[in-house]
Amino acid sequence: MSTRFSTDRRTLLAAGALGSLAFVAPSRDALGFFTPGRFADELEKTPDQGEGPFYPNKLPLDTDNDLLILNDSITPAIGEVTHLTGKVTDVHGDPLRGVTVEIWQVDSSGAYIHTDSQNRAKRDKNFQGFGRFLTARTGEYYFRTIKPVAYPGRPPHIHVAVNKGDRRLLTTQLYVHGDNRIERDGLLLEAPEAVRKLLIVEFKPIEDSKTGELSATFNIVLGKTPDETEHGHLHHEHDHSVRT
Repeated sequence: MSTRFSTDRRTLLAAGALGSLAFVAPSRDALGFFTPGRFADELEKTPDQGEGPFYPNKLPLDTDNDLLILNDSITPAIGEVTHLTGKVTDVHGDPLRGVTVEIWQVDSSGAYIHTDSQNRAKRDKNFQGFGRFLTARTGEYYFRTIKPVAYPGRPPHIHVAVNKGDRRLLTTQLYVHGDNRIERDGLLLEAPEAVRKLLIVEFKPIEDSKTGELSATFNIVLGKTPDETEHGHLHHEHDHSVRT
């Protein structure tokens, strides 16, 4: 699995630590036996959201984790450069190794790489539009992409999927914190408020970046391990609704 762009990746991934999970320190029980430290509560599972109709119907030749540069091109895509990082874990906070994280999104003109996308005539030919990253033992992933813009009828968002081999473990979407269009999005409003907050991500300026680059952290929590999941094969059950 290609991970071509990796500058300062460790620093960026450090921001994705699972700080919300309370930890109970090691102790001894009434009989004096040692009880190792443990997580007091389970993490909240990342909610599912529809795949939408624009998962690429023809994958780009380049499917690595740098969506700004296609193959050996020297011309980058247009948009606010964003370093998207996170960690894939189970509900106990244990990292999941060997799962593939996929993202796909519109370019700066609001066009997907799908052949039926609106605004396709204005599509940025230098934007990859889709990427993949295979997690290692830490469960971490990393993408270099652009801050998402709105698609007609939808607020800015990035589609995210997690796969294990040919099995889809999770399909969801992340949204931009502070964008008031998320308050009117029908798909997002279907979820309770406590669940919606798990999908809303801050895009923060990177300190000392001379080009105004951003960082965003989206941790992914699966309710089942890859061996336990009962989800079906990949991309055989597309959501063909108008939601994108």
